Amino acid sequence: MHRDATPIPHVPTRPTPTRPTPLERSRRDHPAGRGLLTADHEHEHDADHDLGDEQHEHDLGLGHDLRTMAAVPRPARPMSRRRALGLLGGGSVAAVALAACQWEVSGGGYSTIPEETAGPYPGDGSNGPNALTTSGVVRRDIRSSFGGLSGSADGIPLTIDMRVCDASDGYVEKPGAAVYLWHCDRLGRYSLYSSGVTNQNWLRGVQVADENGLVQFTSIFPGCYSGRWPHIHFEVYPSLAAATAAGNKIATSQMAMPADACAQAYATSSYSSSKANLAGVSLATDNVFRDGATHQIPTVTGDATNGYVSSFVFAVA
Repeated sequence: MHRDATPIPHVPTRPTPTRPTPLERSRRDHPAGRGLLTADHEHEHDADHDLGDEQHEHDLGLGHDLRTMAAVPRPARPMSRRRALGLLGGGSVAAVALAACQWEVSGGGYSTIPEETAGPYPGDGSNGPNALTTSGVVRRDIRSSFGGLSGSADGIPLTIDMRVCDASDGYVEKPGAAVYLWHCDRLGRYSLYSSGVTNQNWLRGVQVADENGLVQFTSIFPGCYSGRWPHIHFEVYPSLAAATAAGNKIATSQMAMPADACAQAYATSSYSSSKANLAGVSLATDNVFRDGATHQIPTVTGDATNGYVSSFVFAVA
C-alpha cells in the first residue's frame, strides 16, 4: 500500500451464531429438569426455521429423539405417557418405545387394587358424617382440622405418595382421579367418630391426581389399635366433582404399613400403646389383610427421627 494512501477502517465482523445442542437447549428452557419434549417444542420449531435450511433436529427421527431424551437428567416426576405419545406423534413405534411408562403396581405385576371395607369411620356420608362436602377438604397437609373445626393430630411425620393407574388403559397413569384418604392418629382414634374427637376432622383429605397420576399427602405415621394391623384407608373417585358422596367412588381399599417401619416408629415413647397393640396382631390374623396383602403394602423409607415417606402404586379398573 502507498505510504500516503488513506487506510481502510477496521469493521468488526459479527460472530456467526451457533446453535445450542439439544441438551443445552433443554437445560436452558427447562431448568426444573422437565425434559426435552414439552409444550415449548412448538416455539423451538418456529425458532429453528430462522437459522437457515440446515437439517433440524426434529427431522432426525424417533431414534434421535429418544437418544436426546436419555441425555437429559431424569426428572423427579416424569412426563406422562399420554403426553409423550402425543408429542412423538403416536403410532406403534412410539408406543413400543414408551411402553416403559406403564406402571407395575406395588408388590409387582399388573392387577387392580383389592376392594376392601371402608370400615366404621369413613366420614364419607355413608354412615353419618361427610367430610367430603366440608369446605377445605381438598388439601395436601391433613394434620389439622378444617372447615371451621379446630385441633390437630401430632406424631411422626409421614409423607404419603400415591400413583393412580388405569387398568383399563394398559396400566398408565390416571390423571384427574380424586383420592380421599383417612386414618387414625397415634392413639388409634378416628376424627369425627372416636370419643373426645367427634368435633375434629384431622387426618382426612382429598387430592386430585396430576398428569402423572400422582397425589401426595402430608400426615403422621398411623397408630395401631387393638385387633387391626396398622393401615391407611382410601377411596378413589373418577373426578373431583364426583368426590362428594360415597356412592360415586370407583374403588375402596387400604394400605398395610410395613412391619419394620411400624416396629421402629412404635419404639418411640409417643407410640407406646401402639407397640403393645402391634404385638397382638399380624397380617396373617388381621381381618382385612389375612387373605393376602401383596399389592397393599407401600414402600416406606426414612426413620422415626426425621420422618417417613410412603410410596405406593395401584390401579383401578
